[in-house]
Amino acid sequence: MTLRIALLGCGVVGSQVVRLLREQASDLEARVGAPLELAGIAVRRLARRRDAAVPAELLTTDAHELVTRDDVDIVVEVIGGIEPARSLLLAALGKGKAVVTANKALLAEDGATVHRAARESGADLYFEASVAGAIPLLRPLRESLAGDHVQRVLGIVNGTTNYILDKMDSTGASFADALEEAQALGYAEADPTADVEGFDAAAKAAILAGLAFHTRVTAADVHREGIVDITAADVAGARSMGYVIKLLAICARSEDGRSVGVRVHPAMIPRSHPLAGVGEAYNAVFVEAESAGRLMFYGAGAGGAPTASAVLGDIVAVGRNRLAGTRGPQESVYAELPVHPMGNTVTRYHISLDVADKPGVLAQVAQVFAEHDVSIRTVRQQGYGDDAQLVIVTHRATDAALSATVNRLREMDIVRAVASVMRVEGDDVG
Repeated sequence: MTLRIALLGCGVVGSQVVRLLREQASDLEARVGAPLELAGIAVRRLARRRDAAVPAELLTTDAHELVTRDDVDIVVEVIGGIEPARSLLLAALGKGKAVVTANKALLAEDGATVHRAARESGADLYFEASVAGAIPLLRPLRESLAGDHVQRVLGIVNGTTNYILDKMDSTGASFADALEEAQALGYAEADPTADVEGFDAAAKAAILAGLAFHTRVTAADVHREGIVDITAADVAGARSMGYVIKLLAICARSEDGRSVGVRVHPAMIPRSHPLAGVGEAYNAVFVEAESAGRLMFYGAGAGGAPTASAVLGDIVAVGRNRLAGTRGPQESVYAELPVHPMGNTVTRYHISLDVADKPGVLAQVAQVFAEHDVSIRTVRQQGYGDDAQLVIVTHRATDAALSATVNRLREMDIVRAVASVMRVEGDDVG
């Protein structure tokens, strides 16, 4: 029996999937237990120039016809976006085809519909490549840790922003200059909005939280902040205190375990933290579980070949299931934990204030923190003369209380400017 594959999309990732299927055909056949064969490749434009490894005779612009063909066993989707990907995958699942997808946007926005279609048809739905590229992360959450109680997932899941922040830290570059370099190297798109505004990381955080906490989480549930407002001065200030700034995805149970928080935002982490050393366009994710303890997953989080590696791993898995007449794990949302608002999240702030340099200023600033039940951990004064700078790091408090404190500080006559506000994470991991 030969397992036939319909491939949707033949761009950076799709062309690498084709290459690996052809170059590793004999090994893949041995691992699956049957030959894998491309039945067709759906593309938008037939005339576009493609890698020589892509067989032109398999190209088609009729994606719906391809995914519903009787001779297709597995549908692989790497076109991205919501439509037509959703309609095509629902059509494939409706015909009982196993589906492998790298589509984080679709899974984060309307994963419920796709998972329901898979459940009703009894077909496999695998999506390892949707988060963190080549890093085996989703399957450990979905299967290896299925018997454990995951408390928190913390990590760097966007290579573009990590490259930009790493260059700002290591060279002193501005955000604009680091972004331009990332675009020149192909790490950032011509329109980098999805990356630098945190949309890409938020979609991945939603998928991670859903798997970790057995709760349906959508991108709309994720508190999202990007890195466009991070300045070279912010990065230098963090460095002077022994910290580095990273765009983090943080998914965590509340202290009472009755809700979860899911957020993406820049944060300062100590340079002793394992995530601090993750440079260039790499990804790394910490998973903290009750019995397993702390686990770290690290590797290439994007790129054609790394992502195709994850796709091939899923193809092997669904191929084995199909031959055995079994199916892989389905969506697990039994916990149905509510996603609490960002204001309820407990965190710490690093705040830089430009203030008038005169007696009583520090006492007045401290009083504002006390009025909002926010405890100050450290305070440092820099500069003298008419103006000075106060650098304050708080103890843990709710984000709502910390935000209200900052808003009140902005209203004070003695505060010339709130120069920067940054959350602080990771002091509890060494």
